Amino acid sequence: MGEISMVYRLLAVNIDGTLLQSNGRLNKSTKEAIDYVHQKGVHVALVTSRNYHSAKKVAKALKINPMIVAQQGAFVGASIEKPIMVKRISEELTAELVQMLEKATCQILLVHEKYSLGNRVNLPENLLGKTVMYLNDQNIYAQNYVDDISEELIDQPMAPTKMDIIFSEKSDQNDMLKLIKEMFPEVDAILHPGNKLTIVPKGVSKWSGVLYLADHLEVKRTEIVSIGDGLDDMEMISCSGLGVAMGNADEEVRKVAKWVTRSNDQDGVAYMLREFFRKQHPIDFLQKMNMLK
Repeated sequence: MGEISMVYRLLAVNIDGTLLQSNGRLNKSTKEAIDYVHQKGVHVALVTSRNYHSAKKVAKALKINPMIVAQQGAFVGASIEKPIMVKRISEELTAELVQMLEKATCQILLVHEKYSLGNRVNLPENLLGKTVMYLNDQNIYAQNYVDDISEELIDQPMAPTKMDIIFSEKSDQNDMLKLIKEMFPEVDAILHPGNKLTIVPKGVSKWSGVLYLADHLEVKRTEIVSIGDGLDDMEMISCSGLGVAMGNADEEVRKVAKWVTRSNDQDGVAYMLREFFRKQHPIDFLQKMNMLK
């Protein structure tokens, strides 16, 4: 008998630059390919730095109800009412971080799974284009903007899952990164292009969120397929059983992948899933035949 090659049981797909095309749309063939994998009994998770509501909108466009690993890995679950896991930056720590960040010229956004709080700030025009980090319906996800976040937190303390900051100067981004590392060991700071920084609770990352979900689903890390394009996807791509980089990914991301597919505008996700999962029998069939370890 021919031996059974590795069976994959969890598909973790990044949203922006991976699942979605550059114009923000979800291609029909991608939707069908995700459905195809799901039909084989494979769990599907959307993994993103976006907030839960924004990720849920994309999830609703699929034919299935995927798991969501949102807010850079700090939120894991299929519904906001019953999350599997939520990790937060404490109210006290949030207030201290905000006080320090307010000394620099930056846009600060505290992200909770139910609402966000940001400061009104005059950043150069070219940066402001990037500060619309979430495109949400106001009625589902309240985005509150105030002049002084520190003042707001005195009356309304907040324990966000993450903080997004966009600096007007690259040097400010570097200085703050250094200060955060020295003064706040309870958090991790993730650098993004465009002078952007994300602060998350210590140990939180897209990969830690995917691993938490895998444990919950009793899936081994070798049974995970991860697909992504960004630097913050590198860890999940390099640590998964099968790490896939998009054709539009940075070179360093492509280097750690076991497989590089086409770009997000050339249906890279659909192409990879069809090619790869064609060979895998449905999970329930494998279980019936006692072919799963």
